[in-house]
Amino acid sequence: MEVTSSHGELDNGYKSSGSMRRLKDLLAQPDNQVCADCCSPDPRWASTSIGVFICIKCSGVHRSLGVHISKVLSVTLDEWTGDQVDAMIDVGGNASANAIYESLLPENFEKPGPEASSEERSNFIRHKYELQEFVKPSLRTVSSSSSSRGSSVQYRFSSNSLGHILELKPTGKTIRGSRFSGLSHAFRKSWRRIEPENKEMKKNSLLGMVEFLGLLKIKVVKGTNLAVRDMVTSDPYVVLTIGHQTVKTRVIKSNLNPVWNEELMLSVPNPMPPLKVKVFDKDTFSSDDSMGEADVDIEPLVSAAKAYMNAGVFGTKQIGKWLATADNALASDSIINLIDGQVKQEVTLKLQNVESGILELELECVPLSQ
Repeated sequence: MEVTSSHGELDNGYKSSGSMRRLKDLLAQPDNQVCADCCSPDPRWASTSIGVFICIKCSGVHRSLGVHISKVLSVTLDEWTGDQVDAMIDVGGNASANAIYESLLPENFEKPGPEASSEERSNFIRHKYELQEFVKPSLRTVSSSSSSRGSSVQYRFSSNSLGHILELKPTGKTIRGSRFSGLSHAFRKSWRRIEPENKEMKKNSLLGMVEFLGLLKIKVVKGTNLAVRDMVTSDPYVVLTIGHQTVKTRVIKSNLNPVWNEELMLSVPNPMPPLKVKVFDKDTFSSDDSMGEADVDIEPLVSAAKAYMNAGVFGTKQIGKWLATADNALASDSIINLIDGQVKQEVTLKLQNVESGILELELECVPLSQ
């Protein structure tokens, strides 16, 4: 069955030329030619859940908020659905979104600029979208544990003379969560209830205060001879983690040799932790069973990407090799290639702490300067 978007275009789950043309037309508007958060020129990333175009540095902070707040896609690197393009167009771009999210910016407050520190950038973005401190009170839906019936606790924003955020304090007043009728459904989806005193949120507020070196695209290709966890087969899926960021593939039912060919993306923080890979068997009525794990050292790939990002080399050239040894999880030597200006690495892993299983990945590093 063919599914069409609200604009009548065929939506097969991937970007169509018509959808991307409409997205590029939106990006070409003057207000969308600079990052919605720091005003860096020529943004090439977008938050589809919020409806703004952002630069690669701000995209790293958006990713740390979690996809329940900000779902980030590259305008040029990612596949877009028709619905995602529709959501961006319905919002109208940076000017429309900022008219809501920055409607109550203090007069003496200076937004972070293109050269802002990671901490300044993170503070602003989190208070702008996660806590909605610059949104009119009637539109806020920030709640505390005391607001179990849809009421929200208002917080007082305190800043110093330079506009730096110092603290948030409850005012003792409550408001009912409301919706601005002129906003699109896609824009409303970015509103959510959070608990300011929640320990998890406090931990997450620290996660964004890191420097991001770039983005790591991970294509989970396939598994071979994976472990049996359900009588004679398994329902495997793969979890990828860098630092505090985690993504996972879809579940493939009843298959010990699954083919995912699924591409995921994570930010690369500094200092640079390894890419942790875990395979699980999906269970309906009990905890998912482990099917092995492995660590991938991404430092050689990231270093190579930084060294060769402006090399201007076309074709394929080997620029590095990670040798399989008893000290790592490689099933065979891993080659780093420069392919038409892109630094890529094929990795074949022998899963650890399990009786059997091979997992194949393809990695690509995109430095911040790109």
